[in-house]
Amino acid sequence: MNNTFKKIVAICMVIAFSGCKTPSVIQRNENKEVPSSFGSNGVVEDTINSGKIKWKDYFKDPKLVALIEMALANNQELNITMQEIEISRNEIRARKGEYLPFLGLKGSAGVDKVSRFTNIGAMETTTEIKPGKEMPEPLQDYVFGAYATWELDIWNKLHNAKKAAVSRYLSSVEGKNFMTTNLIAEIADSYYELMALDNQLAIVEQNSSIQENAFEIVKLQKESARANELAVKRFEAQLLNTQSLQYAIRQKITETENKINLLVGRFPQSVDRSTAAFVELMPNDIHTGIPAQLLENRPDVKQAEFELAAAKLDVKSAKARFYPSLGISAGVGYRAFNPSYVFKPESLLYSLAGDLTAPLINRNAIKAAYYNASAKQLQAVYNYERTILNAYIEVANQVAKIDNMQKNFVLKSKQVEALNQSVNISNDLFISTRADYMEVLMTQRDALESKFDLIDSKMAQMNAMVNIYRALGGGWN
Repeated sequence: MNNTFKKIVAICMVIAFSGCKTPSVIQRNENKEVPSSFGSNGVVEDTINSGKIKWKDYFKDPKLVALIEMALANNQELNITMQEIEISRNEIRARKGEYLPFLGLKGSAGVDKVSRFTNIGAMETTTEIKPGKEMPEPLQDYVFGAYATWELDIWNKLHNAKKAAVSRYLSSVEGKNFMTTNLIAEIADSYYELMALDNQLAIVEQNSSIQENAFEIVKLQKESARANELAVKRFEAQLLNTQSLQYAIRQKITETENKINLLVGRFPQSVDRSTAAFVELMPNDIHTGIPAQLLENRPDVKQAEFELAAAKLDVKSAKARFYPSLGISAGVGYRAFNPSYVFKPESLLYSLAGDLTAPLINRNAIKAAYYNASAKQLQAVYNYERTILNAYIEVANQVAKIDNMQKNFVLKSKQVEALNQSVNISNDLFISTRADYMEVLMTQRDALESKFDLIDSKMAQMNAMVNIYRALGGGWN
């Protein structure tokens, strides 16, 4: 009997392992190489990195700091992401439980009436418990005991699944950090845009006052026959156009305020902000460090790295499904047809069994899962490479923007200064009838546009200061 059993086990093992060959898939290693510098000159910068500065030290306006603090506490998208982290943490707990033994208690009671004219009914007509007495009808059944099942994770299928869940949990944490970085940058951008709009509105009101004076002068000149009705109407049209600009700006202010209110998680209300002259703001000094630091500073890069690690572990788990699985089951308890017999020694029962199973024929579902896991791993590799490339390009763009916008602002400042002088000169010449009214109007229009352009240039500077901080991975820490 023992020899026969051994032969059966041996045959089962041969059959099981004959089906263990796994199909081959395309493999690709991720590329982590980045250039040595962010500039086109190839010069390596120092290792000082502005992205490692805490956001409260980077943004020094106390009113902006207050808005960011409120957003970090109340922003709905950020709070949704926090729950995603909790879901990922629970997934680890579930995966961990799969490779541990399952233990449980079982209790049941039932009744069964078997037909007398069946084979079972015929066998149960008499009983040896009390000779000569028939088996009771209907037959009761009472069970109480404990049971256990355990799949031995000999190929690390379940352990790798748990490790993949851990990697996805860490990925969700980095996703939350990346959202934090973007949230801080978005609030800072909107805050500076609000300040820019306030200054544009002040410029429009100031220019309206200047044009009103010019309009009154040209009306007086018409009365003294030194100007005609055409000049009066052109000055009036210019004044009305300038005055109408303020309402478009006020609408933009309302929309920008409400954008900030949405980010901080509150209903529409006025946003408290600095009243300083926007063009006098000075961007922070920026240190980009070296590109290799992006791999540890940028949350989205680390998120992609954890996703890649999880995808690799998924492939290992899927591959292990081709191999035999070994399970152990056991049980112990009492069973009897009468409650008074349940806990008697004769009612004791126990079982211990092991089973070895392996896929042999029709493994299409397992192959499909394996191919899918392999394809997702390739996706994760490409996504990781794309994330690194995108991070590098974002920093390079902002480095160039900081330099170019600084030069642009200097030239725009000189343009505004020249046109302000031109407005005064044209007004004086017009009063003394040595300049045409069209020269005055064109000069006033150019001066207004140049002031708007100057604010836009400063806005681009502040935007670059915010975005370089985000691109370097600042804010989340």
